[in-house]
Amino acid sequence: MFTTRVQQISARIRAFFQKSQWDRDLDHELDSHLAMAVEANIRKGMNEDEAWRAARVEFGGVTQLREAHRETRGLPFLDNLLQDLRYTFRTLRRDAGFTTFAILIAGLGIGASATVFSVVNALLLRPLPFTDPGRLTWIGNIADDRVSEWSLQVGNVINLKEQSKSFTDLAGYFAFSRAGENNLTGDGEPVRLTGVSVSSNFFPMLGVQPLIGRQFSADESKWNGPRAVLLNYGLWKTRYNSDPAIVGRNLTINQMPVTVAGVLPESFDFGSIFSPGSHVDLYMPFPMTEETNRWGNTLGVVGRLAPGATVQSAQAEFTVLAQHITKVHPERNSLRPTVKSLEEHVNGRFRPALLVLAYAVGVVMLIVCANLANLQLARAATRQKEMAIRVALGAGRGRLIRQMLTESLVLALCGTIPGLLLALAGVRLFAHLDSFKIPLLNSIRIDGSALGFTVALAVLTGLAFGLVAAFQAPRAGVHETLKESTRGANSGSKQHHWIRGALVVSEIAFACVLLVGTGLLVRSFIHVLDVNLGFQPERAASLRIDPSVQFTTPAKRNAYLDEVLRIARSVPGITAAGVTDTLPFAEGERSWDVFGKGQVFEKGHYPEGFVRDVSDDYIRTAGIPLIAGRDFTERDTPETEPVAIINETLARTLWPGQNPIGQMLSQDKGRRVVGVVADVRHKALEDAAGCEMYLPARQRGDWSGINLVVRTNLPPAELGSALRAALKPIEPNLAGNEFRTLQHLVDTASSPRRFVVFLLAGFSVFALILAALGIYALIAYSVNQRTQEFGIRMALGAGAADLQGRVLFQTLGLAGIGVMFGFTASWILARSLNGMLFGVTSSDPLTFASMVAALALVALVAGYVPARRASRIDPMIALRGD
Repeated sequence: MFTTRVQQISARIRAFFQKSQWDRDLDHELDSHLAMAVEANIRKGMNEDEAWRAARVEFGGVTQLREAHRETRGLPFLDNLLQDLRYTFRTLRRDAGFTTFAILIAGLGIGASATVFSVVNALLLRPLPFTDPGRLTWIGNIADDRVSEWSLQVGNVINLKEQSKSFTDLAGYFAFSRAGENNLTGDGEPVRLTGVSVSSNFFPMLGVQPLIGRQFSADESKWNGPRAVLLNYGLWKTRYNSDPAIVGRNLTINQMPVTVAGVLPESFDFGSIFSPGSHVDLYMPFPMTEETNRWGNTLGVVGRLAPGATVQSAQAEFTVLAQHITKVHPERNSLRPTVKSLEEHVNGRFRPALLVLAYAVGVVMLIVCANLANLQLARAATRQKEMAIRVALGAGRGRLIRQMLTESLVLALCGTIPGLLLALAGVRLFAHLDSFKIPLLNSIRIDGSALGFTVALAVLTGLAFGLVAAFQAPRAGVHETLKESTRGANSGSKQHHWIRGALVVSEIAFACVLLVGTGLLVRSFIHVLDVNLGFQPERAASLRIDPSVQFTTPAKRNAYLDEVLRIARSVPGITAAGVTDTLPFAEGERSWDVFGKGQVFEKGHYPEGFVRDVSDDYIRTAGIPLIAGRDFTERDTPETEPVAIINETLARTLWPGQNPIGQMLSQDKGRRVVGVVADVRHKALEDAAGCEMYLPARQRGDWSGINLVVRTNLPPAELGSALRAALKPIEPNLAGNEFRTLQHLVDTASSPRRFVVFLLAGFSVFALILAALGIYALIAYSVNQRTQEFGIRMALGAGAADLQGRVLFQTLGLAGIGVMFGFTASWILARSLNGMLFGVTSSDPLTFASMVAALALVALVAGYVPARRASRIDPMIALRGD
């Protein structure tokens, strides 16, 4: 049975590819049978014409016999499909304008969807580029405010690793590495590199193996052990031309020889996963020792769950272990570990924004389908007589529906070509947006999943907009359609009008939802940009400086600082200069317990102060308002009384209702508060400033790298080369890639929100254009249908303004219905955006009013051209029906 079935299928396939020969054989056989029948009839006494007629009657329909034979011998479905495709391409080629327009609209929608899918795929759907990433977790440490998270202390990590049964391994990295703090010299032009120190088991636990070379050895991971680095693939490729001999070579980093242990693979990008917006060039071993334990909470920690363990069970175990470790080691920092999947840590806070983008794409595609369906209905109206003729010739309802769907699917699939080109350009653009602090953004690409999504979306789009026209095509009565005049037949059935109106109303409603969401996020973005930063980034820039010499005394270190500031202030165009170890928005958080002398707090509930080391005049250079007291001066040295400047929030926290000037802080055996400055937002634009404390760099002895900040009356970009040239005599190894404006730091901090707003704004503009096209097409069609009506009205005395008003009133009526439905849907759906809004509510009246005004304006503009054409109709020509 099975063998017979296979033989039948094989025979059908051979017949399909040899159908020309089979047709010729069939025709020859039919002709032979007819000839024999004719000859027999002639022998019966018929003449030749009668013999042929009788033979054909006896034989039956030759055409039907051929069709029946084809259906039994070959692949009828494929034959019919090819026939439909050939007919489709002929008709679409004939309607070139419609075809081009439909393909472009479908392509724009598909391209936008494929681009956003690639982003969502990289950030949410595609597994992290590690071995068995589903077993990886992030271990945080809840801070005293119970909201933010700390890093962990080395000793606590070691104890958790030793005592836990839920994890096979815990690894960490130094969470306070700063951009550009490693100066590579002695090998071409000096360049600033960003490095991260990791525990020796960090890469093995993630399953990341060096492309060439080896992992860190046990000796290299000891305190003061041999210096070694693993290079990032990009640095190896660009700086060393992918030279495999780099392994084992000594490099000079921060004036010290360092051995290259290996090169990591291209697929690993620490910055895009653990520190979005940053680029890491090299990795050093971090010693898990008592020396690093004294540094406090410094480790970002990743763990791998043991078989059978879950995030929930691991959290329960760590809660118990933390209580035990805290009792055994009361001298350590607070330990309140929190466990969540690494994937949630990487993309969790971006998930709502990405879902909003996905919903926006869905809305855009619905508008695209409605617009294309309207175009198909308009085109179907001109093909009524064609469809009636096909029905009269025997085409069934199913065959007509299939033909219309085939045309729609071909249009949609052709739209994938410009759509993929648009998606490739969009993905390439987003992958190179280094200033956006979005994880895994540089890993987006058009892969197999994106291609599959694009094709599936094209098919669904073709079916969605094709079904409406397909099921309407055969509805007109054949007899009535064929009796109508050419004008009547081409104008289309009036029963289509309400369907086209409903599609336009739906377009407006969908556009309304998209506009409200975009408007709320744009308003939030504007509010974010309008927040009081606490400093003035305009016309200010920074340059990273690491002294190339080791200072043996505080006096030599301060002399170096004096010289840097003197030279910087002498550069033409620079009006002020100062140094800081931490720039706003640019570095990891460094917080200390801070309280006034004599103040007592419960353990684990001390106020946290963000600490910065700054020089004299930094406050003025950064544009931070001095509220009370004084700035630091050159006289604030190790020999003078330790002093500090605090911000307003810390002043209110420690001494509410009191004058903080002259009060003593507990740090360094006591520091006197000499000034109070405005709060500075240093973590995120949306987050209010916390407690902050500024310490004079001249009194501090533990800084090695500093950021020189300058204020200028010239465009900051013009100062980079001049400033480096001026400083070269005392700092010859200054890198050329570390001069950046403070405004760039602000822009980078707002980049995730700007990314979402940018895409949503593009979708909204596209939706408005499609809605305008839909309105225009419907009103133009309506004006064409009512030509005789308008001619009669003008003959009876109606003026041009009256006709224009009627058409525009019809336009606004459609827009009003669409806005009514869209307003209701927007009111409900806008509440889902509450977590992303800043400074506005989901029911912001200005946003809703702006949406109504924008759609009304678009409707008027779209309806004006048909209205103007209606007012110019010649009554005589209209009444004659020409």
